[in-house]
Amino acid sequence: MDKIPHVIRDFIIDKMSEGVIVFDQNLKTIFSNRQAELFLKRCELPGEIKTICRRIFDAISDSRLKELFPGDIQLTKKLQGCPNQWSFKIRICAETNPFVAVFIVEESPLNKIDLNKIRGLFKLTRRETDVLRCALSGLTNIDIADELEISEHTARDYLSSIFLKIGVEGRFALASVLLNIGEA
Repeated sequence: MDKIPHVIRDFIIDKMSEGVIVFDQNLKTIFSNRQAELFLKRCELPGEIKTICRRIFDAISDSRLKELFPGDIQLTKKLQGCPNQWSFKIRICAETNPFVAVFIVEESPLNKIDLNKIRGLFKLTRRETDVLRCALSGLTNIDIADELEISEHTARDYLSSIFLKIGVEGRFALASVLLNIGEA
């Protein structure tokens, strides 16, 4: 990562919406970004991921990578304790020092909602929109605070403001109203 300009590196580490975990041949994590670390605080990486990675590294050692793994591997899974499904895309780099990158994306109702449209419709601030995105992803107030680097009290205040502007009394009603707008 030393040769990557710091702006790009900072974006990948802090701002990229997908979680990224990179494993070396010993299945040690050699890189993870902020989103991946937030994921790991909430959920456990499915056991299949490391099993697949081990098979990939074995295929590289046996010079059978192209034969056994001709492309990216996609795994979609519902994880215990998480309301939404998760997608894991496994990408392989078989260069001199092979590694496997796992991209983690939560498949949430948020993907069906145009937040720019919602922001304009209800006159939400950018920060309220950030909090809304987190709330619709199923994050708790503490998780929202962690993700946005604000206090839990501030997250709660933003949510109250959002509820007031949209005219709802809770997260379930919020999601219901916004999903209906998204379908219209």
